[in-house]
Amino acid sequence: MGIRLAAITDEISQEFEHALDVMLEYDVRGAELRGLWGVNIGDLDRAQTARAKAALSERGMAVACLATPIYKCDIETDDTTVHGRMHLASSTPLAGQMELLKRCCGLAHEFATPFIRVFAFWRKAALTADLEQRIVNAFAEPAAIAKQEGVTLLLENEFACMIGTGVEVARVVRAIDSPHVRVCWDPGNAATAGERAFPDGYEAARGLIDHVHVKDLTLAADGVSPEWCVVGQGIIGYDAHIAALRNDGYDGYLSLETHYVPKGGTPEDGSRPCLQALRTLLGV
Repeated sequence: MGIRLAAITDEISQEFEHALDVMLEYDVRGAELRGLWGVNIGDLDRAQTARAKAALSERGMAVACLATPIYKCDIETDDTTVHGRMHLASSTPLAGQMELLKRCCGLAHEFATPFIRVFAFWRKAALTADLEQRIVNAFAEPAAIAKQEGVTLLLENEFACMIGTGVEVARVVRAIDSPHVRVCWDPGNAATAGERAFPDGYEAARGLIDHVHVKDLTLAADGVSPEWCVVGQGIIGYDAHIAALRNDGYDGYLSLETHYVPKGGTPEDGSRPCLQALRTLLGV
């Protein structure tokens, strides 16, 4: 099947149908769902779910993944303080996370996708061996639910969470040791967390990757803060990434999560050149 293109639709517009139409202009037929009409994917009601399914069906598009906020919470308590971007999601305490997961499993079935993106708790202190083991332990119940539901949890490396790099996410997913927990590889997040995304992060996560998020960046004058840019114009090196993915037989999605908004422009203004750049990088 080969590498396929997708986009997180709210990186283009909260108007779901319009976002899909923009994607089709670039022959991008995989939709990753996070925010639709100002509602987070985990909070869609039946009418909104039906409307989204109809919009996808009318355009012959498939859902690549549900980009949920699962485990964007505190690992120790039910403190709901937010330490990163939530993308319209309400802050759910630790005690409510399994209910959220089960609701998202139902949505995954509705949208005919096996993939649910998840995280590994807010980063409030340095990652230690003890904390890492607690993260592994915390995935026992989600992995069991995923097995029962026939879905795959994609653990994303996220710089605002405890697991931010390719090395970290690979180590944790291998320790969880479940075919129902795999990696959502985000090289832009890895670079923001201080890792050389390629080859270091990619090589660590190699063989565990079922989904890839695409964003590119340069670093601000402080050498740390990300400045998002058009894909291919930053420090990530997507040409090498794509070559390695192809060489490894990857046949999943590259899903645009650009974050890039040009000065005075809109998310759509940032997404359009990125979609075209992805097509060029893939040679399609």
